[in-house]
Amino acid sequence: MRLLLIRHGQTPNNVAGALDTAYPGAGLTPLGNVQAAAIPRVLADESIGGIYASVLTRTQLTAAPLARATDVGIQIIDGVHEIPAGDFEMRNDHEAVGAYVGALRRWSEGDMAFALSGGESGHDFFARYDAAIDRVASENADGTAVVVSHGAAIRVWAAGRAINVEPQQAVQRGLHNTGLFALEGDPERGWTLVNWHEEPLGGLDLEDPAAHDVTGETAAESTA
Repeated sequence: MRLLLIRHGQTPNNVAGALDTAYPGAGLTPLGNVQAAAIPRVLADESIGGIYASVLTRTQLTAAPLARATDVGIQIIDGVHEIPAGDFEMRNDHEAVGAYVGALRRWSEGDMAFALSGGESGHDFFARYDAAIDRVASENADGTAVVVSHGAAIRVWAAGRAINVEPQQAVQRGLHNTGLFALEGDPERGWTLVNWHEEPLGGLDLEDPAAHDVTGETAAESTA
């Protein structure tokens, strides 16, 4: 199958650099809505059979224009929500950002037992994200599915599961709002990453260079 993992559009907390990972989360900024509106045009040549969004509001708002354009309903799926910030939720200070990014780095280096205070371990994260993707794959075995998810979660999962990507890439490369990971394969045979599109699908004009976007930036950018 072809799996398109798309990060949600910009939120006010992406601009402020706050670790907004809990339910239901913020909505989209005006730019975030424009980013979402650009997705159908960019994916017009894809034969999309399923559209999924996380339980957080911003992914559902981002998926809405694509659902309208394709006449494919949005399915809300548990398991593809953002990696929780735990006790650092909604903070944007250096200590909190450093702790969050440090957890992602430790997972990428193989320390899957580590968990932020109040958060989840790497084992827990992969178990719930794998289960969600397994469901998507079973429902779209011979087709293309879109999953609108979150910056850190997409990077960590894809870098950890794609056979042609080193896990450390999860923190070494970014994913801007409405950036795309395209993978091909299935849970049994494995996944191959065929496109890591870091920029917004609508183009660089839809990027906000002034935002301090913690969950979408590289480790170096986030902790600078």
